[in-house]
Amino acid sequence: MTGFAELLLSGVMSGLIIGLAGLAVTLVFGIARFSNAATGDTMTLGAYGALLGTTLTGSLIVGGLVGLLAGALAAVLSYVLVFRQLANRSPISSLLASIGLAFFIRAGLGLAFGHNQSVFQLDIVRPIRFLGLRIQPNDLKFAAIALVTLVIVFILLHMTPIGRRMRAVADNPLLARVSGIAPRPVMFTLWSMAGAVSAIAGIILGMKTVVSPEMGWDMLLPAFAAAVLGGIGHPVGAIVGGLVIGVAQELATPFVGFTYKIAVSFIVLLLVLLVRPRGMFGRVEGVR
Repeated sequence: MTGFAELLLSGVMSGLIIGLAGLAVTLVFGIARFSNAATGDTMTLGAYGALLGTTLTGSLIVGGLVGLLAGALAAVLSYVLVFRQLANRSPISSLLASIGLAFFIRAGLGLAFGHNQSVFQLDIVRPIRFLGLRIQPNDLKFAAIALVTLVIVFILLHMTPIGRRMRAVADNPLLARVSGIAPRPVMFTLWSMAGAVSAIAGIILGMKTVVSPEMGWDMLLPAFAAAVLGGIGHPVGAIVGGLVIGVAQELATPFVGFTYKIAVSFIVLLLVLLVRPRGMFGRVEGVR
């Protein structure tokens, strides 16, 4: 039972990371109306930005801010240079462009930093023992950062004027435009928010594991699965979906091994698409 409980706790931590990435996916889909395949590599960019900032300054806090800004800036630039030019075309065009952008970011990081694995220099601390469980203090800090990020995102979406405009565009883009909502501030806010959230997810993942050019790409399938499971375009659903997938992956590890646990994400994604395509929190929309 102790081993099961520790896997459950590990799954919650992994689920928060997946949920953050899924939140970035669902934010872009809800407003820009396409699936952004560059989300994973924006995570990687954020992790490398934090690693570089930490190395230059010796401060994890400053490094984290550098990584966050790198992710937000990269997302805004991708909108300005790529996705805004494709706004009036098929969503498939934007999806394919995001795949190309993902390869471009990954190749650039590989050239700049190499393909060897890098690690953050974190202090070694004793685990906290609680009811026989070993809880890593760093995991508690990472969970707190993830939860604070989620709270900030939901405050921005539900308690600020720009957030209300974003939700209006997500509900009905045509009606929002007719109502006088300017699309440019909404899109700039959307992409900076999605980039920052992706970067934070990548920084946490890099601190928990290792940093490599492929780390974010490996997280893309779980992030997409979380967004679809929760209901694509539904922020709360993305977090819940991430937690479900994170716990399921960790609990499946003793049976399928660490290498193949990502297959759980594919199975969940397949089952959701077959049984309940709208996800847990998605709405059925009619077309006339």
